[in-house]
Amino acid sequence: MMEFSQRLTLVHKIITSLALCLLFAGAASAQTRGKVEVVKDPRIDTLIAKRAELNKSIGVGQLMGFRVQLYSGSVRRDAYNLQARFQQDFPDIRAYVNYTDPNFKVRAGDFRTRMEAEKFQEQLKRTYEGTFIVTDKINTPQEGNE
Repeated sequence: MMEFSQRLTLVHKIITSLALCLLFAGAASAQTRGKVEVVKDPRIDTLIAKRAELNKSIGVGQLMGFRVQLYSGSVRRDAYNLQARFQQDFPDIRAYVNYTDPNFKVRAGDFRTRMEAEKFQEQLKRTYEGTFIVTDKINTPQEGNE
């Protein structure tokens, strides 16, 4: 009969051998090349196509961006007075008056990112109350004005 320590050594050797076999088997299977299959909702492609079409249809010199809305109301004179006041305060930022029945809206800026619009809105808070950011068609900068 074998002694206890000899049996323990034999068991240890068997376990080590099995562990090494499993390790090498795992490494060998990791070396095989596989095929990646992308599974996605087909509506994603539809949304991408619609976005591309929207960007084409906006018009030459325009793209979607952000503006800060300063006024919305039914009094035309108030809208144009606010636009004139804004242009005096910020001559480098364009302000636009749009009419959508029944309201006139005064919106300022042509910002490509929401972060740019938020930064500008912070400047306006002291002078203009109730401003908020809207997504709108913006004009692209003219050559040399970027």
